[in-house]
Amino acid sequence: MLPPTFNDILAARKFIRPYLPPTPLMRVEKLSEMLGCDYYAKCENLQPVGAFKVRGGVNLVGTASDQEKGDGLVSASTGNHGQSIAYAGRLFGAGVIIYAPAENVNESKMQAMRDLSAEVRLHGRDFDEARIEAERIARQEGYRYVHSANEAKLISGVGTIGLEIFDDLPDVDVIIAPAGGGSCASSNCIVARQLNPRARVIAVQSEQAPAMWHAWKNRTLDPYPTMETEHEGLATRVPFELTSRILWELLDDFVLVSDEEINEAIRLLAQHGKQVAEGAGAASLAAAIKLRDQLQGKKVVGILTGGNIPPDRFAATLTRDTRQLQSPPTPRFNGSAPDLRLLVFTQWERNYPK
Repeated sequence: MLPPTFNDILAARKFIRPYLPPTPLMRVEKLSEMLGCDYYAKCENLQPVGAFKVRGGVNLVGTASDQEKGDGLVSASTGNHGQSIAYAGRLFGAGVIIYAPAENVNESKMQAMRDLSAEVRLHGRDFDEARIEAERIARQEGYRYVHSANEAKLISGVGTIGLEIFDDLPDVDVIIAPAGGGSCASSNCIVARQLNPRARVIAVQSEQAPAMWHAWKNRTLDPYPTMETEHEGLATRVPFELTSRILWELLDDFVLVSDEEINEAIRLLAQHGKQVAEGAGAASLAAAIKLRDQLQGKKVVGILTGGNIPPDRFAATLTRDTRQLQSPPTPRFNGSAPDLRLLVFTQWERNYPK
């Protein structure tokens, strides 16, 4: 299992560009003032499926063999990876089956996969139990199994985020990437080391599900015994080999944040960036807040990896009482979550008119 190279990421950009335009890199003035740095959000929440993983899905499925596409693909996902494979399957005419956990699922993500013509099968208590079943079915029925992280084509596609960051901000000092399976953080490490070795890449995970952090810190692939985060995009118990090995070699730092710190970051991105972020997408800002003393005067990019948060959960998060991470206090919102999504979609249409 070989990691992708920088040239693989360049090839992925050439392949996916006709299907996925670059996403905006937006400097957020208020967050920059609050953090004492130039803070930019890389808005992957504006992708067609609302998350960064579609880059990898399009690259992998689009370059799969005709036989693989004809036989069909099976994978496991809590939502965003599954949507990316389903989107690409519909784009390139491949059947897709997605296994998801039967407990504590984001139902809006499940329905989004069904809307993209994927067959969704619920199995097990968590992602890893669903993944084991997907692997079994792939062997038994002859499908092309797509791992959510141990796939060089997926990582190469996701690495195009880094290429766009350096296109727009060549002198970036720090890139902060959320880590669930690690494809975002690992691929950005590859790009940064090639284009500007002085730029630091920092990964972030919830302290309620620290499997990838534990693997990085201890250089082990042992499963972590607990996984209690409410943010499904960061919810893994088992660290993945390919992404972990890249991170062991190239990652500069890895930090943990609490679920409540992530929730506060969701509120701040809505208030000051006018962006809808799910928990994993907001984790990069939560890390920047925690590391603010180290980031003074620097150019910092937080990858807003996704915005697929159910409207009711989003609304509840915006109005939830919380300790204050800044002064002045965070105001409450009177608008609904769909109103904020409309604002985001309006921004996308302004950036990419038809």
